[in-house]
Amino acid sequence: MMKIDVLTLFPEMFSGVFGHSILKKAAENNAVQYNVVNFRDYSDNKHQTVDDYPYGGGAGMVLKPQPIFDAVADLRDRAQSSPRVILLCPQGERYNQKKAEELAELDHLIFICGHYEGYDERIREHIVTDEISIGDFVLTGGELGAMVIIDSVVRLLPGVLGNEESHRRDSFSTGLLEHPHYTRPADFRGMKVPEVLTSGNHRLIDEWRTKESLRRTYLRRPDLLEHIQLTDLQKKWLKEIKNEQK
Repeated sequence: MMKIDVLTLFPEMFSGVFGHSILKKAAENNAVQYNVVNFRDYSDNKHQTVDDYPYGGGAGMVLKPQPIFDAVADLRDRAQSSPRVILLCPQGERYNQKKAEELAELDHLIFICGHYEGYDERIREHIVTDEISIGDFVLTGGELGAMVIIDSVVRLLPGVLGNEESHRRDSFSTGLLEHPHYTRPADFRGMKVPEVLTSGNHRLIDEWRTKESLRRTYLRRPDLLEHIQLTDLQKKWLKEIKNEQK
């Protein structure tokens, strides 16, 4: 079972996310255990302050090292294994599916969700193992970023989605964007499902899905193709797709 600890000043933000849908079912099925901690509780002063003015001046407040150091130390002391400590930060490594798959292989994750202007640099230097950004934009805090990462990781845990094939064809899991999906009715107001999908020929269906994944990736995210080793057949299909666009 994976253990996920979240250090935040706003623990109530996570109750809805962890209490519904796939994330809730994952906890009920003992695939994951969530623990949300208000690191204000670890402050060593009577006012429970966790931030202070930055040395050298400047706008905003900076999170102090002491509450976060002590919170992480406490969680590590109680851990069954050595946890990865993830700092949500716009300066961090850009998050992607490959990183989600890497984290899903681990037993214990600790997320630090910041607020205010930033973190005392000693937090980064001495207790953090990973700095992650979910995109080139700035949020008011790390909570939403942590929710995004946790959702993308938990759904990859064994047994969470029920069908193990569910995530293997997801966009980015294969390096390509996912192919189009259709369901009943086969003819909806004159808009018909591609005949190959109703043919029952699984080989042709797999070929159609792979080719459509290539098409969608080429049209929407051609940059992804630079990092994929295509088969000779896929190269042929990609050439056909490019010619169709001329």
